[in-house]
Amino acid sequence: MPLEVQHDWLSKVVEDPIDTDRRIVDPHHHFFVAGGEFPFYDLDSLWADTDTHNVKKTVYLQCWEGYRNDGPEEIQCVGETEYVHEVAQTAKDSPERAQIAGIIASCEMRLGEGVRAIMDAHSEASNLFRGIRQCAAWDADDNVMSMPGIEDANLYDDNNFVAAAGVLSDMGLVLDTYHYHHQLPSLARLARTYPELNIVLDHLGTPIGVASYAGKQAEVLAQWKQNIAEVAACSNVYMKLGGLAMPWCGFGFESDPTPPSSDDIVAKQADYYHYAIEQFTPSRCMFESNFPVDKLALSYGVLWNAFKKMAARYSAQEQDAMFYGTASQVYRLD
Repeated sequence: MPLEVQHDWLSKVVEDPIDTDRRIVDPHHHFFVAGGEFPFYDLDSLWADTDTHNVKKTVYLQCWEGYRNDGPEEIQCVGETEYVHEVAQTAKDSPERAQIAGIIASCEMRLGEGVRAIMDAHSEASNLFRGIRQCAAWDADDNVMSMPGIEDANLYDDNNFVAAAGVLSDMGLVLDTYHYHHQLPSLARLARTYPELNIVLDHLGTPIGVASYAGKQAEVLAQWKQNIAEVAACSNVYMKLGGLAMPWCGFGFESDPTPPSSDDIVAKQADYYHYAIEQFTPSRCMFESNFPVDKLALSYGVLWNAFKKMAARYSAQEQDAMFYGTASQVYRLD
């Protein structure tokens, strides 16, 4: 059943934006066409959200949209870059609103060295192309969502994937990564293999809180902290701070009678954010929306208010890094 954003439900909690002069890069959002599994989300949808805060630039993240319908299967993914590039060109007609400044696209990384030609095609399709994400999320529990085509927890240990990561490193591209908390050690191994490869860890490493993990928050948190510290020791890995509102993290906002306020988010999730920032330091952290996936559980305005409240304890320079500077550096947006 397709997931739907409950706009009437979200409208029950509306907050005025705080710290309105704070410049923001949102380094993680998607576009979804109508009729798919995830909620429809186009440029106007994005702007309706980013207009609630001072969002200057965004980075589009891979979500299997816009693929070509013909040609060799391995190159059809370049259609996603072509599709988003056209949206970004349209956005330039409204320069006062958030601009799509980077694209993280799709590719089957298990092609090994063969990905070089696909990287060249992505680069030719758009000067906004910055790198690749292939989702690795997998769990042995069938009641936890595993990504199509992923058969175990060890995608990052696959020899062909490792070889493809080397190609990205050679080409100066970024590898975005999405997986669950128990898969973090394999990411650390990959990061140590290519210390020159910029790797971005999405969604705080996604601690699972549903199915067989339900009621085990303390146990999961302990494992997550240990694994996060191991990954953070790799100086080429950057942390995206966000994504915890996804249903499989188990906070359950989407099932409450009213959506969460920014104070609710801070109360329930701030410990995860502060631990990650402590381990990675602000210079290697960036706040992200993960919209519209997280929009299933909260509104954009409320989310960024929560981020600003959590960030208030850090210096002005550190806050600017997490809201703007780190993403701009890693994705070469300036």
